[in-house]
Amino acid sequence: MFMNDAPNTSETQTSAAADRTSQAIENERLTNDIVKALKTVYDPEIPADIYELGLIYRVDIAEGFVEIDMTLTAPGCPVAGEMPVWVKNAVSAVPGVSEVKVNMVFDPPWDQSRMSDEARVALDMW
Repeated sequence: MFMNDAPNTSETQTSAAADRTSQAIENERLTNDIVKALKTVYDPEIPADIYELGLIYRVDIAEGFVEIDMTLTAPGCPVAGEMPVWVKNAVSAVPGVSEVKVNMVFDPPWDQSRMSDEARVALDMW
């Protein structure tokens, strides 16, 4: 075997590191865009978006598939059947998202401690 025939380990490692960096940048962009989309969804009875209210418990992203666990401020919320559809539609519009699944969860129950400072200001809850 000639030296020129041997794989260049440092080039392979550099390429793999560049691929991981590129993927990390894309995941960060996608995550930021998903959060922006979630911030466009409002409970019609509350003047703060569902992300700042703390209604989004989990967002998992894997190769364009997004799975979201969310809750409501109260299980009897009048838009309980509609809000997951609003979330799915908002996130589905994000470039790079191919499929969205929204799970409605009530454990742990939502409480005001989950709200961001931004939501507290909007609701005058200081």
